[in-house]
Amino acid sequence: MVTFGHFFMYSSYSPFSLKPNVPNRPTVTVVSSSVPHGLEELTAKLSSSSLEPPEPQAAAPRVRAIKVAAPFFDTAEIIELHHDRKADAPSGTALRTAERMAAASDRWSEDPTTHEVVPGARGGAGPAGIRLHAVRMRGMVAHQEVVLGALGQTLTIRQDSYDRESFMPGVILACKHVADHEGLTIGLDGLLNL
Repeated sequence: MVTFGHFFMYSSYSPFSLKPNVPNRPTVTVVSSSVPHGLEELTAKLSSSSLEPPEPQAAAPRVRAIKVAAPFFDTAEIIELHHDRKADAPSGTALRTAERMAAASDRWSEDPTTHEVVPGARGGAGPAGIRLHAVRMRGMVAHQEVVLGALGQTLTIRQDSYDRESFMPGVILACKHVADHEGLTIGLDGLLNL
């Protein structure tokens, strides 16, 4: 079964997929907001389940590149840009990126800003103090840019989705592999062995 929607609606739109003691019922859930606490316990009721946030396959190598690069830098900012109908901010993908960067390095410098002229101008502080910026704008679909900085240098890693069709290969990949993974799988990098 494949379901699409916001996670805050999860319990209302797919309760039939969460019946306990139902064997061999793999599920792919494509969501558009952050993963709520308690989801792992909820999916434990299924024999196997995969959560595939809506991201194109190009996002998985981006995540890998960021995890490899993170230890070589001490400052970072994540800018995620989405269409003007996206209700949550920051995106779950941006938050997961910050979590992975925080896990890859413990050398992140503190934000030196002491005064914000406009409140919120520095974005939100994510894991390890990594700043997250959310842009909501017409003409966008889904984009993420990670800017890493060190003395005298920066590295920018960016991934752009210009059409929602870019998400479908990831959904198909998750459908093909959901039965091979017990419990909760977040993101495509685990399915692509990255």
